[in-house]
Amino acid sequence: MPSATAPPDVGRTGCVLDREGIEALVRELRARGRTVIGPTLRDGAIVLAELDSADALPYGWGVELEAGRYRVRRRDDAAAFAHSAGPQSWKNFLHPERVRQWTADRGADGEMTVRPERQEPVSFAFLGVRPCDLRAIQIQDRVMIGGRHRDATYRERRTGAFILVVECTEPGATCFCVSMGTGPAAQPGYDLALTEVVDEAGHRFLARAGTMEGAEVLAHLPRRPADEATCTRARESVADAAGRMGRTMPAVNLQTLMAGTLEAERWDDVAARCLTCGNCTMACPTCFCTTTEDVTDLTGDHAERWRRWESCYDLDFTHLPGGSVRSSSRSRYRQWLTHKLGTWHDQFDSSGCVGCGRCIVWCPVGIDITEEAHALHREALDRRPGGRNRAT
Repeated sequence: MPSATAPPDVGRTGCVLDREGIEALVRELRARGRTVIGPTLRDGAIVLAELDSADALPYGWGVELEAGRYRVRRRDDAAAFAHSAGPQSWKNFLHPERVRQWTADRGADGEMTVRPERQEPVSFAFLGVRPCDLRAIQIQDRVMIGGRHRDATYRERRTGAFILVVECTEPGATCFCVSMGTGPAAQPGYDLALTEVVDEAGHRFLARAGTMEGAEVLAHLPRRPADEATCTRARESVADAAGRMGRTMPAVNLQTLMAGTLEAERWDDVAARCLTCGNCTMACPTCFCTTTEDVTDLTGDHAERWRRWESCYDLDFTHLPGGSVRSSSRSRYRQWLTHKLGTWHDQFDSSGCVGCGRCIVWCPVGIDITEEAHALHREALDRRPGGRNRAT
């Protein structure tokens, strides 16, 4: 939920920041009491972590992505944001993997005292949010706080978070945001948007505000008016990125496709490869399922309840007295894919996929959600009257 919307002219009026301006930006956000989270290079990956200064940004680093493969690589320039989605998403901070809900202690008199867990308030500033991930945040807003059942932990972390989007100018081999309508250009919902430009004229960032707070932050930074050459190069870079997506979804109504292929033979094919490990659900920026676990110490006098992420690939996810509802890998992969691309619309009026490609990269056997959607579409076409495999 961004701060108050800025007047239309604030969003249209751009300015240019150089590297010193980005450093000043991080200082300004921290001076406003924000915990700044952004990309940084660590342990062979570009991860999201708290930034003490802009020096921690991954200047000069990019990534190589493929199904089941992720590698960082040195770039020929000093670009800070020329890399695709990493192993984490902003879900890790807004909807944490583990949250303690309460603790209970038994006193010497045998009485039990239960204390609800109170989370310390955090004022986040997210620096470097990709347009696809901005859409993922908005989807989680709808799931977590947009209906009758609202999550207090998510609401506390999300309220007032400052969102700084960086438009995508270098998509990865597993990106397909264009197919999902989520990028590579920034859509409304940000406080600030940057487009990184690196050319013979230098390294700079075209910046524009989307809210009044974004405009206030910009006003405190060293900047210069946007020149036509920078604006043109920024537009062209984003437009060029749209034409260089590494993956696509079939150009059909995916909700209808999923509903009409529940008995497709392709589910057996993917089930033979799927390990049901749940990596795709952990890496996905919109998956939200949780479970609870209770733990005690060895004395039995102290207990805690924790909420943690859960996956629909887990046998226990649908466990009933008679056993798991979805006992086969076929049924569990089908549940995930048909929910993500299909029945999510029924629940939340949108797709649950934003085209970031994380599920492809972090699948240990390289299962590709776009390949599976195309295969289901081909099978559906073949089964139509006149198709090669028309059902009798």
